[in-house]
Amino acid sequence: MAFDVVMPQMGESIAEATVLKWHKQVGDVIAKDDTLYEISTDKVDAEIPAPAGGTLLEILVDVNLTVPVGTVVARIGDASEKPAGSVPPVVQLPTAIPVVALAPAPTAAPAPLEDDNSLEGRLRTKSSPLVREMAKQHGLDLAHIEGTGQAGRVTKEDLEAHLAKAATTPPPSLAPRLPAVHDPSAPTLGLTAALSVPPAPTLPAFAPGERVKVEPMTRMRKLIADGMVASKRTSAHVYTVFEIDMTHVAQLRNKHKKAFEDQFGTKLSFMPFVMMAACKALRAYPVANASVDGDNIIYKQDLNLGIAVSLDWGLIVPVVKNADMMNLGGLARSLNDLAERARTKQLKPDEVSGGTFTITNPGVYGDTFGLPIINQPQVAIQGVGAIVKRPVVITGPDGTDFIAIRQMMFSSLGFDHRIIDGATGDLFMAFVKKELENSTFGLE
Repeated sequence: MAFDVVMPQMGESIAEATVLKWHKQVGDVIAKDDTLYEISTDKVDAEIPAPAGGTLLEILVDVNLTVPVGTVVARIGDASEKPAGSVPPVVQLPTAIPVVALAPAPTAAPAPLEDDNSLEGRLRTKSSPLVREMAKQHGLDLAHIEGTGQAGRVTKEDLEAHLAKAATTPPPSLAPRLPAVHDPSAPTLGLTAALSVPPAPTLPAFAPGERVKVEPMTRMRKLIADGMVASKRTSAHVYTVFEIDMTHVAQLRNKHKKAFEDQFGTKLSFMPFVMMAACKALRAYPVANASVDGDNIIYKQDLNLGIAVSLDWGLIVPVVKNADMMNLGGLARSLNDLAERARTKQLKPDEVSGGTFTITNPGVYGDTFGLPIINQPQVAIQGVGAIVKRPVVITGPDGTDFIAIRQMMFSSLGFDHRIIDGATGDLFMAFVKKELENSTFGLE
């Protein structure tokens, strides 16, 4: 009998996945654990190995189709076998609907239904993390939206269709009717109630006859786009930029990198020093390691550093869990391992979730500094600029000033002004600066 290959469950909250690429074709002989196909979920892209050896008899789900977990996507068996009995047809989930101007969220959303932890309840009311976040931002209860996914689960496309429909349905007028004749007893109209501002028109992306190349966004690109727009809409972004003398760190690194690599089996870059300094600053200023939940501040007791990794096909943020419990060697090994597996699509879903603070390093491309967008639901993100030699005025122990060549770096902190004040953001970065310019990081 042929062996069914099913769409794997890549995490408890993930209910569907998109086939990105088939590495084997029908008729190919494959060994167990050979890379068979690639998938994309709301959390991670991954290469899926063949669960058994044999000949690939059928491919049942085409590239770019999104299907529920557990769906039979292919069959493997003996080349002499005929394909086994038919499986329920794979239905293409609705394609994404262009985002239009959204109607204002209702002032009071329907009360959520009691949590149902059955498979059907989990698929429907919990949906994917992205859909839950979108629903929360618009004050919607997923249990009251018709879903087309497995067991009636609401997909991202269902939610977009619901929002688009709401945008085209004119809401009841909220402005009181102006009296025909001035009435001294009539209530004074507020500006919000009296004026109705129409949504800004959507400008076309290109003009008729203009020479263009149209290319659909990849699933990862769409997820990144949704996340970035949602973050700017959610957090009051403020930035501070500090200049840091990295000469001390550069000297430590040059002095110990050979012994470090021999001891820990991995190369020592500048990033683990920045990570360790950030960990100490986060312990000193825990509000930067928090999240906002309504009118509450949620202080995270674990310190999980997300490190942004640029990929040829997008961006991903693997997470170093409990980073404050690691020494420099542990941070370097975790960082290099996650970055390598991110580029080879070997990350697991729990390795890209649970971050409490993010560091991104545009400096590897020569940036002086960057102003990155906060990775929700976090409230702060540190940007690391390029380390370059610059002439700097130095004051000696006797108070004499002189010019020296130093290795300098600009580093930014983007923070959510809802809960982090400017002074706190500056104190956080001053702490990072002091650590990088003075700490031995356990090397001496």
